Amino acid sequence: MSRLRAAIVGATGMAGQQFVQALSNHPNFEVVTMVTSRTLKTYDEALLEADGSSRWTQNTPVPGDMSGVPVVSSREFRPDSVDVIFTAIESDLAKELEPWFAQTTPTFSTASAFRYFDDTPLLITGVNDDHAELIRKQQQERSWKGFVLPVPNCTVTGLAVTLKPLHEHFGIQNVLMVSMQSVSGAGRSPGVRTLDILDNIIPYIPNEEGKVRKELLKILGGYSSEGITPAEISINCICTRANVLDGHTESVFVGLKKQANLTEIREAINRYNPFDSCKLHSAPERMIHLFDDPFRPQPRLDRELGGGMTTSMGRLEEEPVLGGVKYVLVSHNTKMGAGKGAVLLAESMLARGLLNV
Repeated sequence: MSRLRAAIVGATGMAGQQFVQALSNHPNFEVVTMVTSRTLKTYDEALLEADGSSRWTQNTPVPGDMSGVPVVSSREFRPDSVDVIFTAIESDLAKELEPWFAQTTPTFSTASAFRYFDDTPLLITGVNDDHAELIRKQQQERSWKGFVLPVPNCTVTGLAVTLKPLHEHFGIQNVLMVSMQSVSGAGRSPGVRTLDILDNIIPYIPNEEGKVRKELLKILGGYSSEGITPAEISINCICTRANVLDGHTESVFVGLKKQANLTEIREAINRYNPFDSCKLHSAPERMIHLFDDPFRPQPRLDRELGGGMTTSMGRLEEEPVLGGVKYVLVSHNTKMGAGKGAVLLAESMLARGLLNV
């Protein structure tokens, strides 16, 4: 089977670089072009700053099959020249470009521009795959041959993954969450100022808490041909920025509708593994890794589990105030929560026959 031709838009930024890594030597997709603000010969040239330094920030070199990929400006890019588009651009620009892309081509996005439309599913592969059919409604209502499919906010991803088996088996009444989010979640430009984050925790991230509340209810909601009905869960959260490079840590308190003991809850979490018989290239062996060690998970030790695609849980204990459980999670925000998660979503849509246009 021949690979689908792919383009990466915003390939020089941090999220774009995650796309570059996730799509290197991919069995389903071949990156044939990169899209940036100006036309250049190769991706290597696009990464080069005026002072001779490289914009590449990953801890492994630029993949060999990506360094020579040609780069075109958004003005010269033809969306119909590729089979699939991966975008890693700011939301304001996404509002302008992604509808243009979707007229002809399926588009997977890390931006928030389309997350809240009624005709757009907010998918996490393995969590709410049944919502995927909603893209057909998007195509019909907007007269698009392609579609726009955004991934959720990176803070929501690990939370939704860990709540899924609890919601499925016991029902969820309340969720309280405090996040300690890595600096990479803010990107590089403008990013987080060094003198603000060193030796510090910043107790507020603008707009983040509203995104968590709204997106979680959509992800865990019910789906019918009419659309998505938000989950009936009371949720509140505090989102903070911590002096950690990658990986979001969250302390979570859950009130369950159906009372269960810790053994039953642990078994439900361990049984939940939608990738058990899955052959998707970017999928980890385990969706969730549950630690017995009370000192885990930790972002530095556990963010790369499953290639950055496994969500870690620990400190699983009964929560008597809410009548449920409490735990700590770690989720890789720029892999499962962004570029690599979007690539996994594209693999899933291809396997379901929903990527064909």
